[in-house]
Amino acid sequence: MPAQPITVSIRREVDPDRIPEVTAWVQAGVNLANRYPGFLGSGWIRAGADSQVWHMLYRFASEQTLAAWEDSSERRWWLSTGEGLIRSERSTRRTGIEGWFDEPTGAIPTVGDEPAVPPAPPRWKQAVAIWLGFFPVNVVFSYLVGGIPGWEALPIWLQSLALTLVLTPLMTYFVLPWVTRLLQPWLHRAR
Repeated sequence: MPAQPITVSIRREVDPDRIPEVTAWVQAGVNLANRYPGFLGSGWIRAGADSQVWHMLYRFASEQTLAAWEDSSERRWWLSTGEGLIRSERSTRRTGIEGWFDEPTGAIPTVGDEPAVPPAPPRWKQAVAIWLGFFPVNVVFSYLVGGIPGWEALPIWLQSLALTLVLTPLMTYFVLPWVTRLLQPWLHRAR
């Protein structure tokens, strides 16, 4: 079986008096990880303008490439430079898109605690949630670009490239988080 990409999801509570330092520290970590083989990307957001809770994701091509980064002296050095910036931390690992569906609320455990992570919803519910977000966004995008002169003459692969380049980040950062929040009670209801 080929190696599966693995995503690490981290929830950190940061010192609110040191937001500029935390911002620079997080970006420095992303820049370091980006140089490691197998690094597939990362992202980080704050829960709100005044929130002390930050959500971070990074993804590697396999367990082995992730371990190389996590066991590296660069990462150990980077983590040591962040001492005092983070009040608490929790991380989980996922090999699929299930991380989009994790429950984002609740108390933040202290560093080192490993609380039980709620199970991801069944895949059919995940598929419904993704479809409910993707279908209307795709329809709106199609109407918008359909009016561009020459759009229909473009090869289908070029149209698909434009569609995925625009809609993937839109879905990942805005639509799916909104849809999953909206559907949270249904997604986590007993099967």
